[in-house]
Amino acid sequence: MRVIIVGCGRVGARVAAELDSRGEHVTVIDINPRAFSRLPPGFGGESVRGNGTDEDVMRSAGAEQADIVMALTEGDNRNALAAQLAKHTFGAPRVIAKINDPLRGEAYRALGVETICRTIILADALVVAAREGAEATNGFVEPPTAEPRHRAHAPNAAANRQVREAMDAAEDQTAEATIVQPGDGQQGGL
Repeated sequence: MRVIIVGCGRVGARVAAELDSRGEHVTVIDINPRAFSRLPPGFGGESVRGNGTDEDVMRSAGAEQADIVMALTEGDNRNALAAQLAKHTFGAPRVIAKINDPLRGEAYRALGVETICRTIILADALVVAAREGAEATNGFVEPPTAEPRHRAHAPNAAANRQVREAMDAAEDQTAEATIVQPGDGQQGGL
């Protein structure tokens, strides 16, 4: 399968690495050359420096032969543009766009684009975790791996008494402050 991933952030790099390790032909596009450093050292795919919303960049990445294009940048608008370009200009059979706004997701799906909305995924996982515990979220919410190392001190512990005494002493002291208004004593203000 030929995969093009637009955006080499944390999500794009992880998806690219995973698909590459499974033997898929992966091309990653990002405007920032440093973004490619997120890819693992043994990454066997291709990287293309450029804007995934640019037709020439998509063409040079092989969009005409892509089986799937994933728009995984941080911006909903960039992802929408890249997804529409892949779907309607290059005829990619499958296009997935990462989005944050659920309302935009409905519009993109009406245009033939698959969507993944992290707002919905996170909200749903957090509701399940709140009601049933982290274990019920299939790994979306991870339980702690250890108990906290430091316990809170009892209300009457010596350290708490010292803090209270220091705060009480500070309240008894008055501080002097000078308020300076713009233009006070100087040409041109502060």
